[in-house]
Amino acid sequence: MYELPFTLTNEMVLLTASISEKAGKLPALHPFEARPRLRRDNRIRSIHSSLSIEANSLTLSQVRSVIDGHAVMGQEKEIREVQNAYRAYEEISTLDPYEEKELLRIHGLMTEELVPEAGRYRSGGEGVFAGSRLIFMAPPPGLIPELMGNLFAWIREKKNEIHPLILSSVFHYEFAFIHPFSDGNGRMARLWQTVLLSKWNSLFRYIPLESRIQDFQEGYYDAIAASNGTGNSDVFILFMLHRIDEILEEILQTSPGQDRESRISRLLAVMNPGETYTALELMGLMGLKTRKTFRENYLLPVLEKGLIIMTQPDKPRSRNQKYRLK
Repeated sequence: MYELPFTLTNEMVLLTASISEKAGKLPALHPFEARPRLRRDNRIRSIHSSLSIEANSLTLSQVRSVIDGHAVMGQEKEIREVQNAYRAYEEISTLDPYEEKELLRIHGLMTEELVPEAGRYRSGGEGVFAGSRLIFMAPPPGLIPELMGNLFAWIREKKNEIHPLILSSVFHYEFAFIHPFSDGNGRMARLWQTVLLSKWNSLFRYIPLESRIQDFQEGYYDAIAASNGTGNSDVFILFMLHRIDEILEEILQTSPGQDRESRISRLLAVMNPGETYTALELMGLMGLKTRKTFRENYLLPVLEKGLIIMTQPDKPRSRNQKYRLK
């Protein structure tokens, strides 16, 4: 049996448990099925982020306008990328992620009228780039049918043995390494991990995981390059597990049950009068892992209300900044 090299580590097990726990809590706090507008907004965020990683310059509001059928000032190619991606993402719930022919069909949708080889594996050589930086040269085109056939045979064989969080991350990395298409590889890799995860838990149809990858775009490419260097997908698996854990935490912390006042009270409760704290120390006391979530949903509201003050108010972004109760 064809095997893919990775080692299940304690850190991977702990992250898998953390993600599973958060995924179990979310349906009660965030009933996506009953909130079509939220589902749509998250879908648009996913598409915008995935395309932005591939240098599409349309803003989030422009992407929303394109999807809503409004005229947008922009490059015709970029507008078409949005339209195609929306069609592809709309099929997530019906796709069989273990069927290679489904991947080819969705690639055809994703790249329709954009590349000559839409829905077909590439016939030429390709390099994988992060901007202008070459990460690696992809395998020659003559090997692609065998490599992709092996990859799909592997996920079918292992889908009941390996946790979907690990399995989908391995697939994502191996797909990026094979780089089977002349264009659209990154978009398809991210979409297919979402499809695989949604078969485990349907909430992943509505989780904008791509937005978290965009926030760590350099780290995304670094993780691919590091895994290429080690000859296994361990680094990339950990990268993806951290991003998934963080996006679920962000959604939990901004759930309807976590209103503004309760978040303010939660931050104030961990601070003692007269003591100063760094942002990281406050995050640790509150059990938060995501800087963006902490800053936008906790720190800024408390600062705006004047309930805490900065030790260096003239340098709000200083690395030595600390906070204390007023």
